[in-house]
Amino acid sequence: MRCRRRLDNCVRGSDPMRRDESRRGTLKRALRQPRGFSVVRGSVGFLLLAMAWGQTPRRPGISSSAMAPDPNMPRPIEAYDSVFLEELTWTEVRDAIRGGKTTIILPTGGTEQNGPHMALGKHNVRVKILSERIARALGTALVAPVVAYVPEGAINPPTGHMRFPGTITTPEDAFEKVLESAARSFRQHGFRDIVFLGDHGSTQAGQKAVAARLNREWQASAVRVHAIEEYYRAATAGFRDLLKARGYRADELGEHAALPDTALTLALDPRLVRSNVLRSAESLGGNTGVDGDPRRASAELGRLGVEAIVERTVDAIRRAIAPRQ
Repeated sequence: MRCRRRLDNCVRGSDPMRRDESRRGTLKRALRQPRGFSVVRGSVGFLLLAMAWGQTPRRPGISSSAMAPDPNMPRPIEAYDSVFLEELTWTEVRDAIRGGKTTIILPTGGTEQNGPHMALGKHNVRVKILSERIARALGTALVAPVVAYVPEGAINPPTGHMRFPGTITTPEDAFEKVLESAARSFRQHGFRDIVFLGDHGSTQAGQKAVAARLNREWQASAVRVHAIEEYYRAATAGFRDLLKARGYRADELGEHAALPDTALTLALDPRLVRSNVLRSAESLGGNTGVDGDPRRASAELGRLGVEAIVERTVDAIRRAIAPRQ
């Protein structure tokens, strides 16, 4: 009888299976209490559940002392040579900002079909590589992680690129919220110029809208957001004009996953292009997701576009920032 009255005495010395069954029974009895019975609510309920399992109650989360950084804590080692925010420690980011790197580039890509010859992550890979080159050319910038989820069309029924397996879409308002939250984070940490660079056409309007809203809100502060459209213009219409001048036909240049798109990718990360498919006319016709003809694309041609994109974007960013420097 005493074992039945005292759970501790009952399970002491018993085998593990009986001990677990006894603990589960205690939990079930506690959870069957009437709604008005407060023992399973709040801190009292938390205490009871923890005691039933023989554990000391402990609130989850990191200790408050660990989350109160010393802003003047010396950096323990020499700073890592990278412009990518995600590769740096918080002390390295802090010291970079204090040292004059007060511009942050937020690249946006997209995960979408690019025909049977080119990988879905084309935009994400390209914009990351190009953003690094742009940041190093500026000398005062870091690069945030790429935003890989952008508006790509409706889901049900699917529209646009969403008709092809692998494409990922987000609603426009969700995309803009991500940009806005990132920009607010950058401002909090001391960046003065926040630069949106979009490798995808669907991101251009959203970037401009977020930049305009935040600039109105932050009118009295020294922080500004810049939606640099010259990046996308240089990568699309600007690059097509360069190729036209070299004799490439309009039907080759197209609008998506065609010669310019493929050439840029070959120049930056050729692993993303299936060269054996690229040489096959049969694989690239009809409803394959390709608008244009990529078969004559080459890394050499792509390098022309890369140089133009970096040069024009760096110039556009400098012009956007100059009035406030």
